[in-house]
Amino acid sequence: MGNRILSPGDRAPAFDLPDAVGEGTLSLAEYLRHGPVLLALLRGLYCPFCRRHISQLRPTCETLRDAGITVLGVVVGSAARARQYFSRFPPCFPMAAAPDRAVHRAYGLPQVDRTPEFIRGTEHKAAEILREDGIPVPPGESADAVFLKADGFELTAEDEAEWHRPLQWVGYFLIGRDGLVRWDNVEARITALPEIDKLLALI
Repeated sequence: MGNRILSPGDRAPAFDLPDAVGEGTLSLAEYLRHGPVLLALLRGLYCPFCRRHISQLRPTCETLRDAGITVLGVVVGSAARARQYFSRFPPCFPMAAAPDRAVHRAYGLPQVDRTPEFIRGTEHKAAEILREDGIPVPPGESADAVFLKADGFELTAEDEAEWHRPLQWVGYFLIGRDGLVRWDNVEARITALPEIDKLLALI
């Protein structure tokens, strides 16, 4: 499983990564100088659940921003690939590009093989979302394959390579201005954040 997953009381590893949206770099330390940070460590852009989650976070990140907390995302991929995607679908919060999984490892997030059970769960979840969005699944196609491209996304060679690597877990870490983790949520699948009031109470 790799390193131990960081938990409340641990010091959050610092990082400087390329900006996934514009030029330059993003520094965790720089954001912490201005206030607490909710760090979202995501998978590569190939993951339609992550892409959908990013788009759905707008109300949350705006509310947290008003409360003095910055949401900072990290997506696995090159800066060039990330900027290509986010130029079309800009996130509501700063997003860094991690060309490898070093930051995810530093926070203890595991990577695992996709078991048949996990693949079945992914298919079920994709079908559920497509039903909610009114998108049909043509005969002979999997819901996961349809969901992958439902937003017009096209896999690049880089995306394909990342998709074939072991599955990267995702996680949230609420980090105080002192650099210490206050709360974390680490899962194999994207999960909803708790009520914002609960996060604010931890700072």
